[in-house]
This record gives sequence, structure tokens and C-alpha cells, in this order.
Amino acid sequence: MQIDAIRAFSDNYIWCLHDQSDAIVVDPGDAGPVKAYLKAHGLSLTGVLITHHHFDHTGGLPALCEKRPEIPVWGPSSSSEHINRPVQEDDRVEIFGRIFHVIAVPGHTLDHIAYYCDATDGEAPVLLPGDTLFAGGCGRLFEGSSEQMVDSLGKLQSLPDATAIYCAHEYTEANLTFAAAVEPNNSDVAGRLATVRSIRQSDGITLPSTIASEKATNPFLRCQEHSVQAAAEKQCTLTNSSHSEIFAAIRGWKDNF
Repeated sequence: MQIDAIRAFSDNYIWCLHDQSDAIVVDPGDAGPVKAYLKAHGLSLTGVLITHHHFDHTGGLPALCEKRPEIPVWGPSSSSEHINRPVQEDDRVEIFGRIFHVIAVPGHTLDHIAYYCDATDGEAPVLLPGDTLFAGGCGRLFEGSSEQMVDSLGKLQSLPDATAIYCAHEYTEANLTFAAAVEPNNSDVAGRLATVRSIRQSDGITLPSTIASEKATNPFLRCQEHSVQAAAEKQCTLTNSSHSEIFAAIRGWKDNF
């Protein structure tokens, strides 16, 4: 199985999972780039994975499914009328012989799910987190609570360190710039930010990330670290804060950064 990025809008990635012949696309917010990519690479669309209902993740479904209603579309049942394979926590989806486990990750939206595949045949584990987990960051809380997002991120953080993370947006540079403000003495953040800035200067893609990299540099996965707690408490005038309160403070700080 190969995973390629299809760029859409200003910063979306529609991930294309394929075997050189058939293709499954993830969160196709725009049908145009998907159709062009499939045609250019001689691929046939055989399925769609949806993580949540936002239009930039589902907007391309009508055009992609219009003449092919038989194509399986997996996702939360409430996300789109085009979803004909509704899934929820602990369901499994088989793609090119690999089993993807469905993980409920409410927070960004209440219906949000992620897809995770264990390592197999020498290939690294794969995580498709939609907008829950970004490289260096996490999604805004449009519908869920801080407690829900902390729990959701905890599920993802517990996955193997080698897990390759295919996020849905190119937010890495901005996220790590914020991470450096939270932890200015974190050498892992500084080194990663320098690398990412170099990649972005040539319009390169900064993904996939890994769980190990996120544990070392993503402030939203580091709320238990004294350096992050101290930064949050100073920024938001908190004392003796809980994990979720630290997260909420960091999330609010990032929203206005």
C-alpha cells in the first residue's frame, strides 16, 4: 500500500491510499484534485474514508459518488448522506489487505473518528487522524470539550512511537512556531522547526509525522510536562491546574497566537 498526498484548497491534504491500481481517498473536500490525480496516475477510485463532517473533508463526495453510488464510503453516520458504510469505535475497515481500526476521537467535532492500522509486512503503523492531531498541534474545539479532546489525544498518544501520522492540513510550521513559544528551551522543538522551515521554503510537504516526534515536540501531548504547565499557568494566570485545564489554557493561547 502506498500513501500519496493530493493537495486541495490552500492547505488540505487528501490522502490517497493505493496499490498502483485501485485507490481509497481520505476526506475528499474537493473532487477536482482527486479526479485529476487519479487520472494522471491511472488509478480507479474504489472507496472513501471520512473522519468528520466539516465541508473541507466531505465537500467532494457528491461529485465523486454521483455516477458511482456503489463505491463504499466509510465514516461517522452523521457526517454525510453519502456515507453508506457507517462506522464507530472498534469497527474495522479492510484496505488492501490491511486492517484499519476505528477510534472515536471527539473534540474537534463530536462525530470525529480516526483510522489506525498496525505495522505489517515491514510497513510502519499508519494513523489517519483527520483534524484531531496535527504535526505539532491539534484541532480547534468547535464542538467538543477540553476533557474530550484530552481523552482523544491520549488514545492517539498511546499508539506505537513509529506510527506514521497523515494529518489533513499543512499546519506544521505555524504549530511548531507556537510550540517554541510554549517551550523556548525545548531543543527538539527548535530542531524540528528549523527543518520544517527549510522544507516549506520549497513548498515541500512536512508529513507524515510520527507519534514519537509528537511526544517530543507537540505541546498538546506534553501537558504533563512541567515546562508546558509553567508556560500555561504564567500565560493564563493558573495555579495547581488539572491536565484538562492546562490543555484548555494552551488551546486558548494557540487560538489567539
